[in-house]
Amino acid sequence: MSKQTQSFPKILKRGIYGRCPNCGDGALFKSYLKQVEACAQCGEKFGHIRADDAPAWLTILLAGHVVAPFLLGVVPNLDWPEWVILLVIMSYAFLLSLAILPSAKGFFISVIWRSGAIGSEK
Repeated sequence: MSKQTQSFPKILKRGIYGRCPNCGDGALFKSYLKQVEACAQCGEKFGHIRADDAPAWLTILLAGHVVAPFLLGVVPNLDWPEWVILLVIMSYAFLLSLAILPSAKGFFISVIWRSGAIGSEK
């Protein structure tokens, strides 16, 4: 099936879950953030696609919108020592960022692949 005939939400969902946007079966990453050169199932090439800073931007945006309400609504009412609050918030933000980043990269790889853009500086 051509990438132009596949539904855009389905392609995005596959990318977010780290699957090949074309077939949905192959893995998009061979390690935490290292994408595969080509899908092991359908052979679609992804090695030329570079998401650059977009996944980091989206991760910061999403994590910030999750952490900020906690900072503004809960922290002023806590009577914990400041160092404990800082440690808890920083740990939560760090772990949340680690969880979001691969999905954000898969999202942008899928968008670039679907748009047919070159995806590199070449």
